[in-house]
Amino acid sequence: MPVYLDHAATTPLAPEALAALTRELARTGNPSSLHGSGRRARRAVEDGREALAAAAGAHPSEIIFTSGGTEADNLAVKGLYWARRAEDPRRTRVLCSTVEHHAVLDTVEWLERHEGADVRWLPVDAEGVLDLAALAAELAEDPASIALVTVMWANNEVGSIQPVAEIVRLAHAAGVPVHSDAVQAFGSVPVDFRGSGLDAMSISGHKIGGPVGVGALVLGRAVKLTPVQHGGGQERDVRSGTLDTASIAAFAAAAEAAAGNLAAESARIAGLRDRLIEGVRAAVPDAVLRGAPGVGRLPGNAHFTFPGCEGDSLLFLLDLVGVESSTGSACTAGVPRPSHVLLAMGLDEETARGAQRFTLGHLSSEADVDALLAALPDAYARARLAGMAGHVSSIQTAGTQAGAPG
Repeated sequence: MPVYLDHAATTPLAPEALAALTRELARTGNPSSLHGSGRRARRAVEDGREALAAAAGAHPSEIIFTSGGTEADNLAVKGLYWARRAEDPRRTRVLCSTVEHHAVLDTVEWLERHEGADVRWLPVDAEGVLDLAALAAELAEDPASIALVTVMWANNEVGSIQPVAEIVRLAHAAGVPVHSDAVQAFGSVPVDFRGSGLDAMSISGHKIGGPVGVGALVLGRAVKLTPVQHGGGQERDVRSGTLDTASIAAFAAAAEAAAGNLAAESARIAGLRDRLIEGVRAAVPDAVLRGAPGVGRLPGNAHFTFPGCEGDSLLFLLDLVGVESSTGSACTAGVPRPSHVLLAMGLDEETARGAQRFTLGHLSSEADVDALLAALPDAYARARLAGMAGHVSSIQTAGTQAGAPG
């Protein structure tokens, strides 16, 4: 069995979620149907809605089921933008942090290209935490022109937790709604939608031990939002489409299990994380931990940059010995690119290319940490050699091309 240290990407199914999923998959019924099977499916959906609302600190009517975090982000950002602009055409400014997940980042950029949005990118500090002074300055400039603020609850790459309550306080004082992508935070740290004051919040099933393909937008009951898709009018007429009863039941079961043991499990995982961090520092003294320290980061996140090597090389070398991690950066058409999160934190491209993210979850153990620490020194040494060889090769190639006849 491989050592799985990529829980931020997806988590293994929790036993409770698997039981709920298989139970519902064996049954038939469209939750919008009026006959007995339909009513039974509807009960399963509504029981799931109530369980999920309790775990997220929301009212059941505020849970809008989606196909996952990406759809929830699109629905929130586009829907809020369109609804706010429809009320007042001046509202075209979107305030968005520079370290958002691409589900938000690309949605905001799409609004800029196609819907006339005036995007203002909010900077972060060297730990990836939002600059509140910059947010306050943007809000003060012309609050009547702002459609929304969107800032994630916790970063998916470096694990830094954002000051959500303060962000909401500043934005609401200016009369501006706030959306937060809480996909990484939900199930890892206390997330209270009602207590946060947020207007909209995105969560996802497969990050907390639920199945892939289900998520939710938690949407305040008084918040107006323009639908992205249309059809049968399900989910408050905000998100049409036949509900996936089995996945919803499994998502709710995973959320209920995570919320019921959150404090103890977060403490256990944070202990493993801290041991992993200290072990990596001892094994590779040149490695640099990125993101906020201690309680300022997600309990399961340990993100490092390793100088002199490519993150992809280190990932593959670890994978060869059965340790699965992530670079935490985008890769398009096979071409690795430095993380936009690390660049926003002030790192140069060469440093950012050496990123490696180790993330722990509900199945992680001391043995997993031991396996990584045993494998890392040799993998890093080999990755450095590969990186240096590639660097020398590129220099030689450049020299040959420069000396070639024109």
